Amino acid sequence: MVDVSAGTLRVRGGRVLRGRVRVHAAKNAVLPMMATCLLTGEATRLRNVPLLGDVQSMRDLLQSLGAAVAVGADGSWLLHAGDRLQTHAPAGLVGGLRASVLILGPLVSRLGHARLSLPGGCAIGTRSIDLHLKGLVAMGAEVRSAPDHVDVAAPRGLHGASVRLDFPSVTATENLLLAACLARGETVIENAAAEPEITDLAACLNAMGARVRGAGTAVVCVEGRSELGGADHTPIPDRIEAGTLLIAAAMTGGEAVVEGVVAEHLAALMAKLRQAGAEIWSERGALYVNGQRRMRAVDVTTGPHPGFATDLQPLFCALLAVADGASVVTETIFDDRLRFTEVLRKMGADVRLEGRSAFIRGVRRLRAAPGVIPDLRGGAAMVLAALVAEGETELTGVRQIDRGYVDLAASLQSLGADLERACEPAAAVSRARQERVLAAAWSRQPQAPPQAALSPVGPSARLRPRSRTVRVWPWRQRSRLWRPVRVLPRSPWLRLPPRASLASAVAAIQTRPRS
Repeated sequence: MVDVSAGTLRVRGGRVLRGRVRVHAAKNAVLPMMATCLLTGEATRLRNVPLLGDVQSMRDLLQSLGAAVAVGADGSWLLHAGDRLQTHAPAGLVGGLRASVLILGPLVSRLGHARLSLPGGCAIGTRSIDLHLKGLVAMGAEVRSAPDHVDVAAPRGLHGASVRLDFPSVTATENLLLAACLARGETVIENAAAEPEITDLAACLNAMGARVRGAGTAVVCVEGRSELGGADHTPIPDRIEAGTLLIAAAMTGGEAVVEGVVAEHLAALMAKLRQAGAEIWSERGALYVNGQRRMRAVDVTTGPHPGFATDLQPLFCALLAVADGASVVTETIFDDRLRFTEVLRKMGADVRLEGRSAFIRGVRRLRAAPGVIPDLRGGAAMVLAALVAEGETELTGVRQIDRGYVDLAASLQSLGADLERACEPAAAVSRARQERVLAAAWSRQPQAPPQAALSPVGPSARLRPRSRTVRVWPWRQRSRLWRPVRVLPRSPWLRLPPRASLASAVAAIQTRPRS
């Protein structure tokens, strides 16, 4: 159910978007990479981690299992899962995050057992974990199902197997890929998903010492290893965020430069935008788009990569709602992803649903109408529709969008959109809450100047001593003298010897008794 109190966005339509904007790292790449820390006792570093709602939920889930997360001032995250991991994930943390299922494979592979409540996520239709379980059973696991959870056990460990997926599911491919890294022998995953995020996950695992071949194709081979090490990896750019901004600029008749993207990841979207009349080309890690006052209608059918991405379908529907002509959009991945079109109809769009297809006849102009955001991508589509609507549109439940975009409103404002939030983004709210907690802790501690400075974050980063106390904070300190890091989930106060490394801080947190 959507929390209508979780933020309001007011959008005044009619602006033509122009300018430059840079995308963040891909949420769908970061989430499975965070789960890789469960495969090793060494620390894994991820760089440019976007502070999103889903990413923070995954962090909380890993911490509940006993992993430590150090957040660097440069945006890098150091994840460390020692030997005292839990195998039972709390239902409250699993229920709201679809990617929580990705802890299943690593826990069973490394510890031999895992209990997982049924994962949640966006309400866009049935998303069963049967493919995950069938693959683990083929690798030697035993599954016991209950109405609200599943128990998966492999007391003798997992072994290599040939697994053929009934559908090229991204999360199932990722889960089995993670599980196979520590299984005995070779595992072959047939009909595997080929999304760029799969290729990026394989690159991260190979950096940890795994042997993964064929990622990005329909057949992935994994040679199991007895153990994995740590890694230092930078995730790929978010192709869905980039596509959102490209569509927004094109449907308003504007022009924009979206920087920090990989053009090959958006080939299907680029082809459809060209068919619709936009000019789009790539150059030096950026995409340039030049739209028209009114785009042309085109037909779209979603499909696994390299087909048209299902996450971009709602956004393209918003464009087609004001395009010239009639279009047919067919959704083949999720059975309820088109329900957001109800709000488009309230805004004056001519949309008719038949099964998994939407028949859209473009209108000249949409009109403002209030709406409640039902899910992540549908909510982003409603924002884009409001950009071309007459009047002011008020959308509630904006925190749904924060699950997958690092302040989408700010990115659109940088292109000239006229919109404002009635609340802070989820990431800013989280930082503000942490500041209040630490302010209270500070008031109870002896007042003293900062005790240490942190050099640029890295595995061998050194703490320059000013005394024997290191304060570990949860947000970037703006002082010129120091740039500390907080190691979660423990107390913000930690005593370390002079010149202790960041890895030592993580180790100290792991061995410290729970408060």
